[in-house]
Amino acid sequence: MSKKEYEDLKKKFEFLPRNAWKGLNEGVVNKFSSEYMSFLSKGKTERIVVEETVKLLEKAGYVPIEKADFKNEVKAYKVYRSKTVAVYRIPKKIEKGFNVIASHIDSPRIDLKPRPVYEDTGIALAKTHYYGGIKKYQWFNIPLAMIGVVVKESGESVKINVGNDPKDPVFVISDLLPHLENDPNKKLRDINGEMLNLIIGSKPITFDKIDSSIKLNVLKVLNEKYGIVEEDLTSAELELVPATEPREMGFDRSMIAAYGQDDRICAYTSLKAILDAKSISRPTVVVFFDKEEIGSDGSTGAKNQFWILPIKKVLSARNQDFSLLLEDFIENTAVLSSDVSAAVNPTFKEVHEMNNAALLGHGIVLTKYTGSRGKFGANDADAEFVGKIRRLFNDNKIAWQPGELGKVDIGGGGTVSKYFAEEGMHVIDTGPALLGMHSPYEIVSKADLYHSYLAYKAFIEKFEM
Repeated sequence: MSKKEYEDLKKKFEFLPRNAWKGLNEGVVNKFSSEYMSFLSKGKTERIVVEETVKLLEKAGYVPIEKADFKNEVKAYKVYRSKTVAVYRIPKKIEKGFNVIASHIDSPRIDLKPRPVYEDTGIALAKTHYYGGIKKYQWFNIPLAMIGVVVKESGESVKINVGNDPKDPVFVISDLLPHLENDPNKKLRDINGEMLNLIIGSKPITFDKIDSSIKLNVLKVLNEKYGIVEEDLTSAELELVPATEPREMGFDRSMIAAYGQDDRICAYTSLKAILDAKSISRPTVVVFFDKEEIGSDGSTGAKNQFWILPIKKVLSARNQDFSLLLEDFIENTAVLSSDVSAAVNPTFKEVHEMNNAALLGHGIVLTKYTGSRGKFGANDADAEFVGKIRRLFNDNKIAWQPGELGKVDIGGGGTVSKYFAEEGMHVIDTGPALLGMHSPYEIVSKADLYHSYLAYKAFIEKFEM
């Protein structure tokens, strides 16, 4: 066998994911990346992501679902309890089944407790409770912003957003200096959640020796600026997020480093895909959920399929018997659970099985199953559906790669996919790979970002069951 024959056979039979940069227009990619970074800069909490999403939708002519004409083509959105949103493109004629792209817009962070403010050794602090899977040590000694809402006893909702503007103060969870630790590396493993105490002030309201005068001064500042009192904090959602901006990364500017890319990168790319799609192959829904990082529980998590109710209303308005159609609709609905995967970090290759590990810059990741240790809690997409998605990506020149979340018995994790699969829908996880997932500064390849957009756009425009 000649070397050429050997190489021809390798090309014919072997599968090697290609580098996602090949064939891309870097000017187009950089423009898309810049717009994405602007979206991330504003949308550091799920509530703000919903607000920014609505702005883009209304600019494109979408209307609240309550104002849509259900008897004609529907281009509308539904905001649910301020922290989730579903986007609908429904033609006048509904065939069996929808195409759905589902992302989550909550990210790991630190929340304030209901009664957070206290004083100790001349410092005012706030007690916190972390949200989602974090490495606690990564949140010490970095600038933090406080974003959220406080609902007063009167029912008035007060927005708070401190730390993102360069003129704002920031907040810090202060670590112990290395001079006072005999084994600094060991101490990383000893950090517990009650150590994540936020410094919020240090000036007393009076110089008389009175207990809690520093705490009282902080409360006075809050009252003067926001009209709130301490009891109002018990009906608040205040989140601590990195007070950092998304930045291009590397000498070649080929990557983006930013907080919250898990999973707002999938939310943004799927939103852009439905806005930019010139046509749709089937009725389409793009939906963003809350609460994924803590198991998708709660009224705004994916276990609540709130997005289906407007579809029932559309069918009813068209005098179609949705009780009969809904079963067919469920059985023939195709879902991309758009969530991120773990890219191989060259420094920690030992946690990956390299044949099935995602590489940065090699396109969107197809994850047939999630779960952990024996696929527990997995969706595990059926082979027929995986084949159809693979063919869609190949036909549309989408750079893609298969991937798992680490070695068997080491890695694992869940997404919203199983909550769609439990209803009988066809679903697979698809999304770009990140370095440093769940950290205050996650990293993505611009090429993977753009191919994710192209993949979701192809799914909306061309996918048929």
